[in-house]
Amino acid sequence: MSDATAPDEAAGGVPAPGTAWPVGAVDLAAKLAQIREHWRPKVIAALNGQEVKLAKFEGEFPWHRHEHEDELFLGVAGEFRVEFRDRAEPVAPGRLVVVPRGVEHRVVAAREAAALLFEPAATRNTGDVEDPRYTAPTGVRI
Repeated sequence: MSDATAPDEAAGGVPAPGTAWPVGAVDLAAKLAQIREHWRPKVIAALNGQEVKLAKFEGEFPWHRHEHEDELFLGVAGEFRVEFRDRAEPVAPGRLVVVPRGVEHRVVAAREAAALLFEPAATRNTGDVEDPRYTAPTGVRI
């Protein structure tokens, strides 16, 4: 493996930001077990300027929008819904919802649920809203 693609050993095999991800499968169950907080997406892979994030949800997330980014939610565990001002889309494992850029939305989960998120790198989870409780650091890799 070249230096450009070598995982950062100090991060437990996770490549440092700005370096390539190693070739290989990702164990979603193992990654999910590492996540302890709700609403704090963790980057588990990256490709073509996009990040693949894993997050746990429980409760209601603030209404927000991403002015320049589309966002994809793919259900992994439990059930949640992506709410829009005029409707709600239920998401369960194996189902996905794409939220187009500029569309106000929020995620609601009555019980703990988890999803994969696909979005451009460095997309803030709360979009146009800065919230001391819900705004998560970007680019946190596991």
